Amino acid sequence: MPIVTVTQVNKYIGSKLKGDRILQGIMVKGEISNFTRHFKSGHCYFSLKDAESSLKAVMFASAASRLKFAPEDGMSVVVSGSISVYERDGVYQLYANDIIPEGAGKASIALEQLKKKLEKDGIFSQEHKRPLPYMPKKIGAVTSLSGAAVRDIINVLTRRYPLCELYAVNALVQGEGAPESICRGILRAENAGCDVIIVGRGGGSAEDLSAFNTEQVARAVYGCKVPVISAVGHEVDFTITDLAADMRAPTPSAAAELVAPDIGTIKNNISQYMNRAEKAVNTAFERASDRYGVLSSRLAAQSPENKLKLMSEKVENAGKRLDSAFERYTEKRSAELSERIARLDSLSPLKVMSRGYSLVYSGDELVRSSDSINEGDTVSLRFDNGGAEAKIVKKW
Repeated sequence: MPIVTVTQVNKYIGSKLKGDRILQGIMVKGEISNFTRHFKSGHCYFSLKDAESSLKAVMFASAASRLKFAPEDGMSVVVSGSISVYERDGVYQLYANDIIPEGAGKASIALEQLKKKLEKDGIFSQEHKRPLPYMPKKIGAVTSLSGAAVRDIINVLTRRYPLCELYAVNALVQGEGAPESICRGILRAENAGCDVIIVGRGGGSAEDLSAFNTEQVARAVYGCKVPVISAVGHEVDFTITDLAADMRAPTPSAAAELVAPDIGTIKNNISQYMNRAEKAVNTAFERASDRYGVLSSRLAAQSPENKLKLMSEKVENAGKRLDSAFERYTEKRSAELSERIARLDSLSPLKVMSRGYSLVYSGDELVRSSDSINEGDTVSLRFDNGGAEAKIVKKW
């Protein structure tokens, strides 16, 4: 036989208790003793006892915060919860989820059992909850048409949201046959094309509200294809219909406030959207206009006409530059010619002759030296003005 530790034993016993389905959903009747609420944590510790035995119990703060009364020693109660082992001390105890005074009777116990059943079936699941439509076209109201609830709904919708259509279905909201009547009303409103349905009534006693604590109504609300608001006129206790609905309102008027957007807010939103749209259109137009201008400029720059114009301007400018260059060139050459003419003129024999000199020719040859002539030769003299012939008498 293997040797095990104390912890292993306690864990084993705990697993056995957790695996027992009866002990995991149990309701125990007894008298409270040694009740203590821990100041810091909020947990409650107590024992349940009868004439022959006692059972340790603990209720954690999350569950204790939902209690509608203050438990006291000597109070006869029914505690719902599960049995498990507190492994550190090796004792089993009741982990309480709810405490119901025994005076609440069998009806309260049955109601708690029904809540547990529906919760297990997912009827209260948060994942199933659907958001309400923002601007419903058709709102259903399943309630007594002779009661104040429907008038309150009409008043609120008329004031806040006159754009919608109200589809009111008359239903019994208390007494025998009320659950069936409410279920038929929900189905009728759904088939009429309502976008959201308000199910409820004005306030009343627990007996008056019993129709909204039935499995039949809860499943009808859960199975509805459009969002359902529970508007049973009470604010303290939650009915099963409240838990099954997509949203809970404390009164029919509050339900109408939830489902109906304010027409003034809608108008303001529309005005803001129009202003934004106008600004967006103007901005888009300005950007498009700027873009058009840029593209037009690019297109104009690439057009044959513009290119021809540019080329014409270039040719004209080139012609002007050529004319200017030619003019400068001719002026420069003219100045050079004048300078050379002046220099040539200054070196011209005729110019020298004008200063009193003359030229001597022997035939057609210019006499440059006396060696080229002889005494007795005839030479020609050319002066600045006229000429003469001379005979050489003597040379040296």
